[in-house]
Amino acid sequence: MFFKRYQAPLLAIRDLPRWVKQIVLIVFDIFALSAALWMSFVLRYGSWRLPLSLDELGIVLTAPLIAIPVFIKAGLYRAVIRYLPERALWTVVQAMTIAAVCWVVFVFLVELAGRGVVPRSVPIIYWSLGIFVIAGSRFTAKQLLSPVADQRQKRPILIYGAGESGRQLASALRQQAKHLVLGFVDDNAKLFGRDVVGLRVYSPEFLPSLIQHYRIKEVILSMPLLSVRRRREIVAVLASQGVKIRTLPSVTDLVAGKYLVGQIKEIDIDDLLGRSSVPSEPELIRSMIEGRTIMVTGAGGSIGSELCRLIVKWRPQRLVLFEANEYALYNIERELSALPDSVVVPVLGSVTNAARVRQAIVQNGVKALFHAAAHKHVPLVETNAIEGVENNVMGTLTVCNIAFENGVENFVLISTDKAVRPTNVMGATKRWAEIIVRQKAFDAIEGGTTQKFCAVRFGNVLGSNGSVVPLFKEQIANGGPLTLTDPDMTRYFMSIHEAAELIVQAGALSEGGDVFLLDMGEPVLIKDLAENMIRLAGLTVRNEKNPDGDIEIIVTGKRLGEKMFEELFYDDANSSTTIHSKILRAKRSEERRPGTLEAITQLLTAIDAQNEQMVRKVLFDFIQRNADGNEP
Repeated sequence: MFFKRYQAPLLAIRDLPRWVKQIVLIVFDIFALSAALWMSFVLRYGSWRLPLSLDELGIVLTAPLIAIPVFIKAGLYRAVIRYLPERALWTVVQAMTIAAVCWVVFVFLVELAGRGVVPRSVPIIYWSLGIFVIAGSRFTAKQLLSPVADQRQKRPILIYGAGESGRQLASALRQQAKHLVLGFVDDNAKLFGRDVVGLRVYSPEFLPSLIQHYRIKEVILSMPLLSVRRRREIVAVLASQGVKIRTLPSVTDLVAGKYLVGQIKEIDIDDLLGRSSVPSEPELIRSMIEGRTIMVTGAGGSIGSELCRLIVKWRPQRLVLFEANEYALYNIERELSALPDSVVVPVLGSVTNAARVRQAIVQNGVKALFHAAAHKHVPLVETNAIEGVENNVMGTLTVCNIAFENGVENFVLISTDKAVRPTNVMGATKRWAEIIVRQKAFDAIEGGTTQKFCAVRFGNVLGSNGSVVPLFKEQIANGGPLTLTDPDMTRYFMSIHEAAELIVQAGALSEGGDVFLLDMGEPVLIKDLAENMIRLAGLTVRNEKNPDGDIEIIVTGKRLGEKMFEELFYDDANSSTTIHSKILRAKRSEERRPGTLEAITQLLTAIDAQNEQMVRKVLFDFIQRNADGNEP
């Protein structure tokens, strides 16, 4: 009832400009300390007489005049009263002690000048009353104003970065009713302790204490030019504190330097994994795409759709979307057709349907083809081996043959690190696909054509269909637990956009028969990935050390055909660099793989007979016979 009755005045006080509230506090402290000193004399002499002489008035007024500069230095006027931590009491005690000592020194000098005598007990009483009045007023105001803050749903936040972007962001957030900016954190030591747009700048070493004492719920990264390495370090520290982390987009994504609250986005897991970004080579992409008819198989999948988004930006003559899934094709076609000056041709069909593939290539005059269509989910392909082989191996053979017969100039197979020493059907089918592409490159060389067939091999893509990242996100959203097959399992990761750019550039670098390896950086422990994703969500991991945590991670055991770690190379020494630092070229075999046609015939026979055991045998026997350490 009290808060409801006085809600309007309290809101009016809360909404006053910061500098006005600071002046109000200073004026209050002057009167409060003067009254405290007068009360000290009253208690000492037992008389309620007001100080009337100039000497008495001078003695009383000098106390607050000495104390106010001390309070300013101690930061008592910088704190946000509604979020005043309990440790602020110690700051008041320290500041009041220094102020009282300074006043005693002043009084001693006055006494030496013969201008009066102050009893020795008065400074002690003044010190005690001063602490009571100053601390009591602050914490009383906190109690009165806190309900107001709750009603307005203010969320205490810090901004990491006190540069121009951070200042504009702070100004924008102040106009909203959802956030209360409590200060900046910055790496620049020159800014430590200074006020920027009325907010204090803190050193990063104070982050844990700031989060704890001010109950910070969110930190916004506002350093668009920050290096990837430093960004990863900052996000790791913040994630360990259990706060929500958001960030501003990169400088190139911001419009005219205006930093709007709506541009703040959730921190991505790739911000925590942190891969050093290398700018693309525009000429490589342009030579591959601009003015040419491009076809992408599997155009509705995660990799295929990202390739299509990239390709359409580089103004191809036409983009053919070849996809077996009707809904996926509908989505990507609708998205790309809405872009200006885009010519998009949707083709619904399977890569195993030779007539449909031929029609799409011939009717549109395809000059470059990116073959991304494949069944990629390891456990599903393992339990549906015949379908996986038919789609991944025979589908690749069909598309390769038709592309070669109809003069497609560039053919790029999207492969995987699971093709290296494969232990599962999916990896084995991709190894076969690489070999098929290499054999077709031999056909092009022997036929004297300028056609170039190559494969691009890389690891997991963040956010791709069937990958662990969206699975973990879904499990976190459902309250857990997160399922982990093995705590020691590692995987390579890269962003889906980076993968698409590198695939196109690798295709432009092809000399025919190449297997390109994308630099994936260091492998990531999946257990660390799971824990980091939980922390990025502002939650804690529930384990033996923290039984009251939010999300539990449970180990389910390795799935059928799953490897503990992946490899990008058969032999690291057999790779060479290219003009792009993130693209490596594997040493290739200079001869055809013996028995390839016979093995394909055996595989077709086993598929026609629906003999899964024979399919597996032919699939792996051929790879083992050709496991010489060289790429296809």
